[in-house]
Amino acid sequence: MLPISLFVVAFGAAFGLAAAQQGLDPLQSLLMSTLMFAGASQFAAIDMWGAEVSVIPVMVVVFAINSRHLLMGASLYPMLRDVSPAKRYGLILLLTDANWAVSAQEYQSGRRNLEVILGGGLVLWLAWIVGTWLGVYFGGLLQNPKSLGLDMVLGCFLLAMALGGKKNPRVLVAWSLAAAASLAAWKWLPANTHVVAGALAGGLVGFFWLEKIPDDEGGQSA
Repeated sequence: MLPISLFVVAFGAAFGLAAAQQGLDPLQSLLMSTLMFAGASQFAAIDMWGAEVSVIPVMVVVFAINSRHLLMGASLYPMLRDVSPAKRYGLILLLTDANWAVSAQEYQSGRRNLEVILGGGLVLWLAWIVGTWLGVYFGGLLQNPKSLGLDMVLGCFLLAMALGGKKNPRVLVAWSLAAAASLAAWKWLPANTHVVAGALAGGLVGFFWLEKIPDDEGGQSA
């Protein structure tokens, strides 16, 4: 997670600068990053910030953007079901797109790597806080990370994780359907719904097209 954390610092700095420009004081900005730890949702929240904040609309927008975590958490249930609830929800608090992708891929390969959720999540959380602090106090150093192509880093990382996983027909069909649904939702549905639409479409393939695994007697079972 360390290479990805550098990208997180850069976008944390962009958030810190944007928060300062919206009138949040340094403590408010740092507390938001520490307690919320949800990049895109924090940008959306400060876009709605003002002298009077409409709490319910902010909550709805933040929930909509972060609703993908419902699906991410569900996908990790097989590796977390034997973990006590306290530890399970403690791990989920540190879940991000990046450490979820790594842990999910490794689980497909037969390894239950809970350490990457915990350690990777802590690294990215600290990177986000440090980035916010840099943005609050030295925001002029990195006003537009997209101009450097940094907005593509996480996307490329997730694509590499996807391409590094299984490539059987079931998985390829799931990815293709997810991609098509995401593009359609991006074009015709409200903003930020494309991730959930793609995940649901790909998940339907996995739900109805069960993977065959050998049973204890050498036969085949779903």
